[in-house]
Amino acid sequence: MSTYVLFFGGYHATQTDMDVWLASAKAQRPDVDFDAIPYPPGASSEGPSAVSAFTNGDLFDGAITQIGTSGAAQTYIVGHSSGCAIANALDRMLKDNSKINLVALDGFAPDAKQLTRPSTQVWSAINGGAKSLNYDKLKAKVPSLKEHHAPGCTTIWALHFSLVNAAATDKIVTGKKVEDIIKTGYRHCKANLAWLK
Repeated sequence: MSTYVLFFGGYHATQTDMDVWLASAKAQRPDVDFDAIPYPPGASSEGPSAVSAFTNGDLFDGAITQIGTSGAAQTYIVGHSSGCAIANALDRMLKDNSKINLVALDGFAPDAKQLTRPSTQVWSAINGGAKSLNYDKLKAKVPSLKEHHAPGCTTIWALHFSLVNAAATDKIVTGKKVEDIIKTGYRHCKANLAWLK
């Protein structure tokens, strides 16, 4: 295939979450080769913890190999939330970024060098005056921040998950504790592929 996408789920994203996202993404874009990787078990939501947990396993080397052997004309390395730390780190490890599109979805911002590449995209979500979890932090660091307008979302968590799940609404993404809310983020998943050209 001419386009390969490697997607990293955010904090507490499970294999089941990745499977439902993957199924939706493939149904929408059968011309694209997709892979989706859950968040490393035991890692905290902090960037260094996520990167350390991911690089200590076989997944990191496997991801680099997969990118190198995909034969794709364009590769998208996409992270959501804390998964952006892994995506950013993986991108930095590659020897050649000429065919790489780095995409950060409401998570850790790419570094200054990564942000200079025209192919790098950073997204957050808004709805009127409501902003997603990391909107303000990203807006301060990334002048070219892309805004996803998410109808039906007014809470920071619904907006946060709208970047990966276009079906997210205040009624779908619910819970009192963060861990409970995160479990609902991929409910009724329709993969948001606004970043995919």
